[in-house]
Amino acid sequence: MTTEIVGGWSSFDYELTSAVKAVFKEALEGFVGVSYVPSAFATQVVAGTNYCFLTTGEVSVPNAPHFPALVYIFKPLNGKAHISEITRIKP
Repeated sequence: MTTEIVGGWSSFDYELTSAVKAVFKEALEGFVGVSYVPSAFATQVVAGTNYCFLTTGEVSVPNAPHFPALVYIFKPLNGKAHISEITRIKP
């Protein structure tokens, strides 16, 4: 369970609820070229909610290697969730 701290990020939660999965799916609807599979998320309460998803990405070409990435999504109070940033995690 995540703790909502206004303005601060929660800890990563590895139990993705159906509501959190729906936000991720909504934001990535129509996204092409790379597929992302979330494994954890953190939230930041603002005028809406920022989500940071820890994901595994894969470029949509045969035999492409998987890579870790953070996918940031903003879900406004009223409106559709959208990607605000994607950052590839490098060792």
